[in-house]
Amino acid sequence: MAIAVGGGGPKADINVTPLIDVLLVLIIIFMVINPPIQRGLDAQIPQPPPPGAPPPDPDIINRTIVVSIDRDRAVKINQESIDKRMLGDRLAEIFKTRNERTMFIQGDTELQFNDVADVIDIARGVGVDKIGLITEKIQAGK
Repeated sequence: MAIAVGGGGPKADINVTPLIDVLLVLIIIFMVINPPIQRGLDAQIPQPPPPGAPPPDPDIINRTIVVSIDRDRAVKINQESIDKRMLGDRLAEIFKTRNERTMFIQGDTELQFNDVADVIDIARGVGVDKIGLITEKIQAGK
């Protein structure tokens, strides 16, 4: 507290500099404690069956939707060639009667990530809930 001497009498003033210092220290502490929010896509990868397990039910295999993209950026849905512009409409048609909206994407190793991300965006846009990525190791059963 400072007391001013002079005409007008004593004047009481609060020194706010230490309060600002404490506030800045608290802000820094909270910034360090709270990690930044991670953003990205949730990806599910199909797991190969354990050795010695019985083969999966053929009905389940037939209901699995796999969108594959080759190195020429040609898109196929379960070996059915389709134009990328029609992919959203075709996926909407496939998933309109299904309760479980899960599909897998298999991309060529030479593709850029944005080609696969475009397909993921199209699938999310038509309401696909779960999107898995098929890698070469999973295809080989490792």
